[in-house]
Amino acid sequence: MKLWGWSTSCSLVRSIFMQLQEGTASYTIMIEFLLLTLLISLGQTSPNNSLHADEGNTTLSQLEIIGDETQSASAKAQIELPTRDASLEKCMMPCELTAKLMKEEKQSLCSVSFSGNLQNSLVSYTRSTRKLIRDMMDEHQRSLEFLSTQVRELMNKVQAISTEALRSNAEIFSFKPVPSHGRDCSDIKETMDAISKIPSGIYIIQPEDTDYAFEAFCEMDYMGGGWTVIQRRTDGLTDFKRVWIDYVDGFGHLPGEHWLGLRKVFSIVNQKNTHFQLHIALVSQDDTTAYASYDNFRIDDETKFFTIHLGRYAGSAGDAFRGYSQEQNQDTAPFSTSDVDNDGCIPLCTFEGQAMESCSIRQNHTGWWFNQCGLSNLNGSPLDSDLSSQPHIHWDTWTQNGVAVKIKAVTMKIKRIYSPVSN
Repeated sequence: MKLWGWSTSCSLVRSIFMQLQEGTASYTIMIEFLLLTLLISLGQTSPNNSLHADEGNTTLSQLEIIGDETQSASAKAQIELPTRDASLEKCMMPCELTAKLMKEEKQSLCSVSFSGNLQNSLVSYTRSTRKLIRDMMDEHQRSLEFLSTQVRELMNKVQAISTEALRSNAEIFSFKPVPSHGRDCSDIKETMDAISKIPSGIYIIQPEDTDYAFEAFCEMDYMGGGWTVIQRRTDGLTDFKRVWIDYVDGFGHLPGEHWLGLRKVFSIVNQKNTHFQLHIALVSQDDTTAYASYDNFRIDDETKFFTIHLGRYAGSAGDAFRGYSQEQNQDTAPFSTSDVDNDGCIPLCTFEGQAMESCSIRQNHTGWWFNQCGLSNLNGSPLDSDLSSQPHIHWDTWTQNGVAVKIKAVTMKIKRIYSPVSN
């Protein structure tokens, strides 16, 4: 090998040595490789090359120094390697711990993220559920309001139909006044006698010596016809709790329930050369019928409070007008109301074991020919608390098994009679 080869080899050795120190080469392999290269180089050197003996010695010295350094580096490497391995081991634990911590932190972050997403989902679900419930409740409320409106309309229609049906039952006759005039229904019947069947209904009458005409309901097919209806009770739609002026002028609906009026009745029954019969037709709650009839019926004028006068009684319901004693006798009694009290209770009357000042007030403010109350009141009105349980139309001489019959309907009607009056 040439001398420059030694120099090159030394440079190579130094380069490898530096790599060994830096830990970038395997010590064992590198050292074996360098030693082998040096031996080969020494074996190829010429002995005659004395010119360079000093230089060779110098080289050997350098090799020895390199060898020593190599051995020192090898030893140092052997000492440093365990240290490096220990450092690596020391590094491994923190790295594993760090990795574990990072993994746990990631899991924690994921868990937190999942919890947050779950909470948001629950909040969103709750809000949507509440909105759905509110919408359903609103829809339900609208449906209820619609149904309530429909029910109210149906109830109004049913009530209207029921009222119309009740009135139709009572108004099977003509509503409009028939354009025919007479002094009363008996006179109209005689005037129209040429007609084979005279209809019942509302007619215009003008009694003799009166300057006004008025409507009245005439029954033309009951017991020979010619009856002027002065009172009718059927369905309870007309309130008979009235004051004096109402009973004087009349009220109600002529084809149905009504009171013709005391002034009109007086003008009919007080015509010259006439006598009238009063007929009372009664219907019980079980549809049993009875009647009471009085001939020579008349009433006085308003100055005498329309005092009633009755003739002979006939019938199946008993004479409740006269009762069973003088205290119960209503014949020749003036008409009385709650505001015009003529009932003879001075100062008090006894009725059904109770003391009272007014028979009208005792019988729910209705008007009648009271005489210390008595046994009859065909205008009676039920108390608000006794609408169905207590009888209110009184004709207490009509009895069954000793108990007064409950009356649901009554008609008072008058008709001309021409038989001579007995003295």
